[in-house]
Amino acid sequence: MSKLSPCPWAKGELYLAYHDSEWGVPSHNERKLFEKLCLEGQQAGLSWITVLKKRPQYRKRFHKFDPKKIAAMTDKELNDCLKDAGLIRNRLKIFGIRKNARAYLALRESGMTLNELVWQFVDHTPQVNHRKTMKQIPAETAESKAMSKALKKAGFTFVGSTICYAFMQAMGLVDDHLLTCPQHSSRKKQRK
Repeated sequence: MSKLSPCPWAKGELYLAYHDSEWGVPSHNERKLFEKLCLEGQQAGLSWITVLKKRPQYRKRFHKFDPKKIAAMTDKELNDCLKDAGLIRNRLKIFGIRKNARAYLALRESGMTLNELVWQFVDHTPQVNHRKTMKQIPAETAESKAMSKALKKAGFTFVGSTICYAFMQAMGLVDDHLLTCPQHSSRKKQRK
């Protein structure tokens, strides 16, 4: 049996804490799902650690990711966010958070939750993968492509298939911890 160690990308204290306590843990919490979807969009073209370091400031500026409060933000408030070095100062991304909040509220108004929308692509059950190396992990899957299409149709932005797969990994829709990682589902079952 090979020695257990965290996934190779989990380097440094902040990343390791995120890897061990959040990444891949199944979540059905609407606020967490919405926040993560927005933050994954902020990551586009960047590394996740950049967003992770800025996450506290995003929570502060975007009302702890309360969709109603974000949907009501004015252009002036969003333009002020573009001056904040604690955020990724990209106009499309910053304004995209408000667009996503409005799409989220419209989704709820239609009688569907974000939880129902995203979890349907894995039949409401986490998909446990058994990958041995990082090279075996895809950037997108048929499910993430379908999720991307559904989210775009619902009015969300910055939800391409690669972003959707990263979201699926982070929110525990799929378990992409390597088999040698102590956080892999099979290892957690062994400990119980």
